[in-house]
Amino acid sequence: QVQLVESGGGSVEAGGSLRLSCAASGHTSDSNCMGWFRQAPGKEREGVASIYRTGGGTYYADSVKGRFTISQDNAKNAVYLQMNSLKPEDTAMYICVATPCAGLRIPYLETAFTYWGQGTQVTVSS
Repeated sequence: QVQLVESGGGSVEAGGSLRLSCAASGHTSDSNCMGWFRQAPGKEREGVASIYRTGGGTYYADSVKGRFTISQDNAKNAVYLQMNSLKPEDTAMYICVATPCAGLRIPYLETAFTYWGQGTQVTVSS
């Protein structure tokens, strides 16, 4: 089992920045692919970004490319999501995810991830 704990959410004005953190604990060898999903009220859950922690490969949703950056600190079993140029449509619950993977393809679908955190709220005002 892997436990995921997110932090760093909050409220910000459009154009601002936030940095989300996700710390993994437990059987962390099963979390070599990690990422972030988001879910806004009335909308489908969306894969935002993913990273293969061993090799560093990444995936970004088109909606966040050029604005969001996913990174890792393997010594801390943590991943981060730097969010810049935030827009009101980025408002959502951001959820950290993890799964074992071989790195051949970076997972980004909801069904690909085994472990899910509780989420941290991000609110962007116009």
